[in-house]
Amino acid sequence: MKFLRDFFDRHEHHFLRNGKLEKFYPVYEMFDTFLYTPGQVTKTASHVRDGMDLKRMMSMVIVGLLPCILMAMYNTGLQANMTMSSMGLSSATTWQAGLLDILDVGYSPDSIFSNIIHGAVYFFPLLIISYTVGGIWETIFSVVRGHEINEGFLVTGMLYPLILPPMIPLWQAALGISFGVVIGKEIFGGVGKNFLNPALTARAFLFFAYPGQISGDAVWTGVDGFSGATPLSTAAVGGIEALEKSVSWFDAFVGVIPGSLGETSALACLFGALVLIITGVASWRIILSVILGAVFLSGLFNFIGSDTNYMFSITPMWHLVLGGLAFGAVFMATDPVSGSMTATGQWIYGLLIGTMVILVRVVNPAFPEGMMLAILFGNLCAPVIDYYVVKANINRRRKRNV
Repeated sequence: MKFLRDFFDRHEHHFLRNGKLEKFYPVYEMFDTFLYTPGQVTKTASHVRDGMDLKRMMSMVIVGLLPCILMAMYNTGLQANMTMSSMGLSSATTWQAGLLDILDVGYSPDSIFSNIIHGAVYFFPLLIISYTVGGIWETIFSVVRGHEINEGFLVTGMLYPLILPPMIPLWQAALGISFGVVIGKEIFGGVGKNFLNPALTARAFLFFAYPGQISGDAVWTGVDGFSGATPLSTAAVGGIEALEKSVSWFDAFVGVIPGSLGETSALACLFGALVLIITGVASWRIILSVILGAVFLSGLFNFIGSDTNYMFSITPMWHLVLGGLAFGAVFMATDPVSGSMTATGQWIYGLLIGTMVILVRVVNPAFPEGMMLAILFGNLCAPVIDYYVVKANINRRRKRNV
């Protein structure tokens, strides 16, 4: 790779101050630092707390997401192949799955390879759209401001397609990531200054702007003309009995159920949680408190019961493996920028999200998911929570010194 290093060094002067491509230094710096470790060192003694810089932090999040990505491709393909098999279809009708006809992969749900490839033709177009469109907006704002292009978008661009249904139109996905990056992040100053999670902001925009393509029964399986409800939707209209007839708890835990591309597998999210907690990237307090809040309130509702609201019958163990609760708790709520930063505040922040998601799911069964809105609500409250936690600490120390 020496030739590539020599290429960057040979053209660097064009992008430095007074160079003819000075305005595009952020683009040059992005590629240089992505491929190589920066060679600059401090002239005086530096103060480094640990070796976890932003690039390493984002890399660890990507590593933690790998099982969810694999499950996104496998399960999306599995659901499509199972549906086609049950309907007696010999070929797919969507343009994505039509690529399989060219590749001659087949549509057998018993073939792991076929399932992964079938799911990949849904996942990768969304991933390419996410990185391309979002990256263009990041580059525009960085060039105009003269700032570096931050590695934070590597994670945002990966998270966004994982929280989308496989049948969403690509132009809507492009519109959503544009809204999330520009309105949810860049207008507030970029990485470190946004108070909302950009990926969730993008999904929330799509949910309210195009509800027909982001929710409902026809968006979760990659087969045109097929309508299949998610387990949460089934529970909302039939309760625990209908839920247990439609899917087993173990299948829901593994993630072989209809749903957003990367949110279905609690098992994959568990692996990601271990990676992020061991490396110190994510706060275990937030993850644990989200789970505790969800378990407590869902258990309370389940104990109270209801003759008119079927969601009261769903037990805490079912809530933990359905929808985006596990994915949101591990990868979304723990966002170090939009989440709470104080230790005590992280407990309050996580409990708030955990209880809020159950409130939305149970009290308002017309919207059976709830994790997206719960985390965005938690993002709004995080600065206030930290403010009062810090203020309480200051007052406590002041009284102690009086």
